[in-house]
Amino acid sequence: MTSSQPPERIVIVGASLAGATAAQTLRDEGYEGAVVLVGEEPSRPYERPPLSKGYLLGNDERESIFVHPEDWYAEHDVDLRLGTTVTAVDAGAHEVRLSDGGTLPYDRLLLTTGSAPRRLDVPGGDLDGVLYLRRVEDTDALREAFARKPRVVVIGAGWIGLETAAAARQSDLDVTVVEMAELPLLRVLGPEVAQVFADLHREHGVDFRFQTGVEALLGEGTVSGVRLSDGTEVPADLVLVGVGISPRTELAKDAGLDVSNGVDTDEHLRTSDADVFAAGDVANAWHPVLKQRIRVEHWENARQEGKVAAEAMLGRDSAHVRLPYFFTDQYDLGMEYTGYVDPTPGSALSYDEVVFRGDKTKREFIVFWLREGRVLAGMNVNVWDVVDDVAALITSGRTVDRARLADPEVPLDQL
Repeated sequence: MTSSQPPERIVIVGASLAGATAAQTLRDEGYEGAVVLVGEEPSRPYERPPLSKGYLLGNDERESIFVHPEDWYAEHDVDLRLGTTVTAVDAGAHEVRLSDGGTLPYDRLLLTTGSAPRRLDVPGGDLDGVLYLRRVEDTDALREAFARKPRVVVIGAGWIGLETAAAARQSDLDVTVVEMAELPLLRVLGPEVAQVFADLHREHGVDFRFQTGVEALLGEGTVSGVRLSDGTEVPADLVLVGVGISPRTELAKDAGLDVSNGVDTDEHLRTSDADVFAAGDVANAWHPVLKQRIRVEHWENARQEGKVAAEAMLGRDSAHVRLPYFFTDQYDLGMEYTGYVDPTPGSALSYDEVVFRGDKTKREFIVFWLREGRVLAGMNVNVWDVVDDVAALITSGRTVDRARLADPEVPLDQL
C-alpha cells in the first residue's frame, strides 16, 4: 500500500488526547474507513492538565476530564480497545501486534504513545507513599492521600511539581519542594522569571530546598522521610516525584523509525515511514516557523498535532505551524506561554534579553524573551486576551523597539 492511496483502515496507538482528537478529526473530515484506537489504560481518552489542577483540587468532576462522552466512540464507529497494549509494529507487514497475541492490520498508523515519568532511582524509591503523577489513577491516589493530611515532599520544581505543591498547600498541607537547580523552572523560564514562581510559592508557605538532590527515601514499608544530598532529613508521609518525563519511543525504535528526541517527523507529522505518523508528546516534529524539530509536552500541542496528523493521513496538505502554547494555574496566578526558547547555550533559539511589561510585583505583567531584538516567546501573567498579539510578534520575525515593548500604554498590535 502506498501513501497516495486512500486508506481503508487507520490504527491509532495511544488512547490519548492526541489519539482521540485524531479519531474525531477523521470522522469530521468525512472519512468512512475503519478507525481503531488502542489504549493500554482502562479509562477512555482524557485530558491531563486537570490531573494536577482542577481535578486534583476537587474543583472538576471526574466526567469533565474525558475528551468525549462514553458513547461517542460507538456512535462514530470508532473501535476503542482499552486495556490493550501494542507490543510491536511491523512496518513491512503493515500491522501491529497486541498483548493478547492478536494482530491489527493498518493502511495508516498513528503513534500517540505519549510519555512516561522518569523514575527516581534511589534507595527507598519503591516505598508505599511514593507517587508519580501521569494518569488519572495517580490523581485519585493523591486526592485520597491528601485527605489524610500528610506531610508532603515534592521532588522536582517543574510544572507538575509546582502545580501539585500549590494544590497541597491549598489543601492546607505541609509542603517541601526539593530542586537541584537554584530556582524552580529555571531551565524553562530563566532566572528573571523563575524568581516570580519562587516568591509566589514561598508566600504561600512552601519550604524550598534548592541546589540539593535526594540521597534516599526513608521508611519501613511506607515512606517516612527524605534524606537530601546535603545530609539533612525532611519528614514526609507522602512523596510526589516530578523529575520530568521521557517520550515513549520503544515501538518506533523497534520498528526502525528515525528517533532522536522523540519520533522524528516532518511538518505533516509523517515519520521516516510514509504510512506511519506520530503526534503529541512522543513526536519530535519539524516546525516550519521555528525551522527546527521540537518536541512539546503540553495539552494544546497534543490537540493540534492530533488534528494535523489525521488530516495528513487522509492526504490533506496539513502542517503543524502553530506556535507552542501552554498554561498553568497556581494559587491566584494564571499564565499563558506562547513561543519557544531553546535553553541550550548557543542555540539559534536561545535568548539574550528579557523585557517585562506591566507590574511584576503585583504579578500582572507580560514578559518577553528576545534574541537580537526579535521576540522568541512571551508569557502573560494575570493579563488576558493577548496570546494572538504575542504570537504575531513572534511570527513576524521583526526586531522590536524595547521601550515600546515594555510600555503597557502601547497596544501590542501596534508593535
